[in-house]
Amino acid sequence: MNLSPEKARRILETAEQLCSAAVVSETVARLAREISAALAESFPLVLCVMRGAVIFAGQLLPQLRFPLEFDYLEVTRYGAATRGGEISWKVTPGTAVAGRVVLVLDDILDEGRTLAAVREKLLAAGASRVLSAVFAEKDTGRAKPARADFVGLRVPNRYVFGFGMDVKGAWRNLPEIYALKEQ
Repeated sequence: MNLSPEKARRILETAEQLCSAAVVSETVARLAREISAALAESFPLVLCVMRGAVIFAGQLLPQLRFPLEFDYLEVTRYGAATRGGEISWKVTPGTAVAGRVVLVLDDILDEGRTLAAVREKLLAAGASRVLSAVFAEKDTGRAKPARADFVGLRVPNRYVFGFGMDVKGAWRNLPEIYALKEQ
């Protein structure tokens, strides 16, 4: 555990809500429509980037009304930190990607380094096409080495949490999106 329950509660009490649960749900429904229009005929392999995208994937997948195969991968740049570091691969997909259309689901596109590394690894493994859907994209004001094909929300260049995104290991379970209090 990275935080005491008291410290976790204080973080939430002082955070700013950026997005309500209703907006989160509407965003997921919109993304489901966009993804369905683009991939309904391709029988894609959908990969959830653990752990952050698990809530996003859990709400998105039931709204995709076409056949797909599902698996996951685990790669991180954050661990328990609030700043990204080196990319760490923990789990690669168990399902073969060669010759497949692959849709990668992730919680947030921050600097784009993780998504670029995932895309590169999947293409090197023989994926015929790699697309990505992110629930949120951070407006960093800088060029990114990868872009998402489907973007839910744009968030400010602040540390955000909720709806799968954590702050020091806590609050992934929130249905809303919050930002840490600005220093």
